[in-house]
Amino acid sequence: MKRISLALLALCVMASMVFATSPHFVTGPNAALDTSSGNLTVSWKEAGLGANQNINYTAGATSATAVYACINGGGKHAQASNKETFTDPVSCSGTFSSGKNGNIVASLTCDAPGPDDFSCPSGQTLVITSVSYSGISLSDDTNGVSAPATPSSQSACLISGPVLDRDPTLCP
Repeated sequence: MKRISLALLALCVMASMVFATSPHFVTGPNAALDTSSGNLTVSWKEAGLGANQNINYTAGATSATAVYACINGGGKHAQASNKETFTDPVSCSGTFSSGKNGNIVASLTCDAPGPDDFSCPSGQTLVITSVSYSGISLSDDTNGVSAPATPSSQSACLISGPVLDRDPTLCP
């Protein structure tokens, strides 16, 4: 009877070790800035999640600033005053499955803060000219694991040439 109890105890311990989870980021989170759209992408690999688990993530930046301007048909920023700066925290979220291996390799893309009601006059196009993010991080909301991204800040001027030459304030 003792042998059966010890064998059963050993089997239970081994089973609990197989199903044990220890969520941790293996790579990343890494932050990248799309220099055409101004959007922020955070990518990562997390392991120790257990098999076939749905994991909720939130990526974002505590501060994000984007500058928008109206560009005319000649490719020029017609008036220096015809631009807007938007500053807000940004975040994006998603749910991913850990699959049979208990890990997730994924990315989330957050939109640049944008103009809700800013529009250009007829014949002009609204263009994002610069963007910056700080306090970039990723959170595994399901398991309470979070980490700052590398790098934790990103910024870029998204325009060049005559538009920028005419109005350098478009890229602070």
